[in-house]
Amino acid sequence: MITEYVKADYRGYDRYDFSFAGRTGIVILPKTPRGDGAWVWRTEYLGAFDMVDAELLHRGWALVYYTVSYMYGSPEAIGLMHDFYRFVVPAFGLNAKCDMFGFSVGGLYAFNYACAYPESVSTLYLDAPVLDMRDWPCDERFADTGYAPCSAECLAQYKMTREEMFAQEHLQPVDRLYTLIHTGIPVVVVAGAADRTVDFRRNGRRLCDALYSAGYDYLEIVKENCDHHPHSLEDPTPVADFIASHR
Repeated sequence: MITEYVKADYRGYDRYDFSFAGRTGIVILPKTPRGDGAWVWRTEYLGAFDMVDAELLHRGWALVYYTVSYMYGSPEAIGLMHDFYRFVVPAFGLNAKCDMFGFSVGGLYAFNYACAYPESVSTLYLDAPVLDMRDWPCDERFADTGYAPCSAECLAQYKMTREEMFAQEHLQPVDRLYTLIHTGIPVVVVAGAADRTVDFRRNGRRLCDALYSAGYDYLEIVKENCDHHPHSLEDPTPVADFIASHR
């Protein structure tokens, strides 16, 4: 199901691009692997605000990406991701458990994949994550903005009208938080308290509150005056250390 590998450079690391099932896959290998096949799966925006990705590459993690953009973590997207997972793990000698990174809309993919296939996920790092599509992209405040096409794409992926989207009781990650909690996967949440795009109170805050109430193993870092950007942290050590400690 793949074409040939194309080798390139990624910030001094060996990068391999290839086509799998008609979509682009990318694997970036560390210079000194840990020996246990540890890997980060960045669900969206490879290379953007990648301070933690770079730190873990330096520590011996591989970095992996598969293009399922504009699918908003839909069931079809999760199925495509798992097909890719079943290929990439043996093909590159990766660990059966990945450290999954979900930035912004990538949070939908990461959360939904972790709930569907918890045996495949070691830790979950969510950064300013979309966890309620009724907020972004489907809230009315985006109707006359540049995000309006995102709302249409999202509804098309889920084969719903906006009214149907809002009427669903178990579609949104924020409505299924205890599904994630029951997996036992350690979670990192980093977000800006002043996020005007993906409202932290309607997304990450609700997850953190549920994790806290459940006595869950998680790390929460809230940047008080930060909007949706910049993601991540200038010093990636706290997140990288949390992920490494749960390997």
